[in-house]
Amino acid sequence: MIVRLGAHEVDRLRTLRLAALRDAPDAFGSTLAEAAARSAADWQRQLVDLATFVAVDAGRDVGMVRSARHPDEPTTGELLSLWVTPTARGRGVGAALVDAVVDWAGAEALHRLVLDVGDHNAAAIALYARKGFMPTGVTGTLPPPRTHVREHQRAREL
Repeated sequence: MIVRLGAHEVDRLRTLRLAALRDAPDAFGSTLAEAAARSAADWQRQLVDLATFVAVDAGRDVGMVRSARHPDEPTTGELLSLWVTPTARGRGVGAALVDAVVDWAGAEALHRLVLDVGDHNAAAIALYARKGFMPTGVTGTLPPPRTHVREHQRAREL
């Protein structure tokens, strides 16, 4: 089951995000130390600014993804922060979370979704390819101190 978090679910978001950063530190722009230092107000602001979806299995949160309108392209959305717990991988959780963002984008009348993925993350790249996200040719790196981690952008028309 996929649910959208409300602005009051700060602890739930914080717990999932910190778990993601512990598990896959080179998959996200933020570091564990940065995220752990955020205030409750900052976490709540994220829940207001970003549509946050959580996968729930047997009463446990097993994955998350966030999305937002692209700041420079009014008809484009961004798929952000996709993560699935190691024990839930390979069971369609990631695909269901991507579908939640696609549905959100449709409801927001967006025409395109973009995401950034680490070049080293073969499983995520395969998932995104199955879901219709194609490379755009835009590349970059994570922010310091992880500029050695290369990533590329993928996009999907809606």
